[in-house]
Amino acid sequence: MRAFSSLFALCVLAATVSSQSVFDPVTPWPPGPGNVLIPQAPNPELVQILSKVDPNRVKAIIEKLVSFGTRNTLSSQTDPKRGIGAARDWIAAEMRSFAAASNGRMTVDVPSYVQQPTSRIPNATVISNIVATLKGSKEPNRVYVVSGHYDSRVTDVLNFIDDAPGADDDGSGVAVSMELARVMATHDSAATIMFAVVAGEEQGLFGSNFMATTLAQNKVDVQGMLDNDIVGSSTADDGTKDPTDIRLFVSGLPQNNTAQQNLNLASIGGENDSPSHQLGRFVAEVSQNIVTGMNVRTIYRPDRFLRGGDHLSFLQQGYPAVRFTEPHENFAHQHQDVRVVNGVQFGDLPEFVDFDFTARVAKVNGAALWSMAQAPGTPKSVFIDTAQLTNNSTLRWDADVHADGGYEIVWRETDEPQWSRVIPVGNVNTVTVNLSKDNVQMGVRAVGKNGFKSPVAFPFPG
Repeated sequence: MRAFSSLFALCVLAATVSSQSVFDPVTPWPPGPGNVLIPQAPNPELVQILSKVDPNRVKAIIEKLVSFGTRNTLSSQTDPKRGIGAARDWIAAEMRSFAAASNGRMTVDVPSYVQQPTSRIPNATVISNIVATLKGSKEPNRVYVVSGHYDSRVTDVLNFIDDAPGADDDGSGVAVSMELARVMATHDSAATIMFAVVAGEEQGLFGSNFMATTLAQNKVDVQGMLDNDIVGSSTADDGTKDPTDIRLFVSGLPQNNTAQQNLNLASIGGENDSPSHQLGRFVAEVSQNIVTGMNVRTIYRPDRFLRGGDHLSFLQQGYPAVRFTEPHENFAHQHQDVRVVNGVQFGDLPEFVDFDFTARVAKVNGAALWSMAQAPGTPKSVFIDTAQLTNNSTLRWDADVHADGGYEIVWRETDEPQWSRVIPVGNVNTVTVNLSKDNVQMGVRAVGKNGFKSPVAFPFPG
């Protein structure tokens, strides 16, 4: 049956509208109504943006970060040449230089707070983030975030004296945020994009938690967060290279859900359709193309075993968030004192970073960020009618004036990882399709006249 369905998926089918506004299949099951979903391709402006991502600038950023010796959260905040304070000031100055070319669209802030002692912070310590904000010209309160952390560590997380180069963990993620801020600063974005560089990750996600909670307290509508942590190497510890794959960790059940909400989600088979899963599907759809030259390997778990990252802070606030990490980590180059043992070099040094690979990861992020920010927002209050038993399915959602290209119903078999079919339904906010909600998974996405399409919203019974 799977092979049979795949064969039919090669055909493009047209959906017709009946007088009762029911979208009928043009052929009997399989394959059902709708067209084969063709992934969104980058438009000329996005191609131009991505073409400006420069591996040499990525290299310069990472090498400059390494030059500060250590960026441990506990290191000096006042020394002009060594420590996390010097790194903070340099990053902020660079971001401000990017903003200067934005014609006022981009601003740079260094929000800070004092973190009281914890098991990994023995003394009250200032945690400072650097955030370059490209304000949306149409929907400034709809926000997308890309982030990397600029603090670093060695084997002992409390050791702020010895060199902690942090080239890959996470100079690479910082380079992604900074390079995207540079190339997007001169472009007009419909929604707001925040290019964040946060501190305190190694001590307990303090900088990202500060950022995420501040956004939530201010009721900012963050519709997607992309965390880049350890995205600098394409080489495994056995020496094999994987230069075109990037892992994308995608959380399942929302971390801020109640137990009852999770039971409700599971009761309709929606445990694989969380907002973060929809974000992950969107990234995979728009970021795998000839311009990025990358494959996105989506992994359905919040993070690697025994590990975590700054996206978790956003998940805890109910925001969709995902994490990028290189395909094969070399643990001799993470959280290690710089040393040579039996001829093996330990330490997170720039010589182990593939700058071309990191630049391609930046392009993957850039394709996703720009595609989301130029599309209408993800539809809200999406429900599927369960008032009566029927083999049709009626979906409703809140109308959005920015969805000037209408809406699409997407669907897939319940065991398919990606949305595979699409039914254009026009500029409406309720529609009935000739698909049984018992048999497939459905969702709604908004379309702009510019051709950009939003991430999908999963419907709940209502």
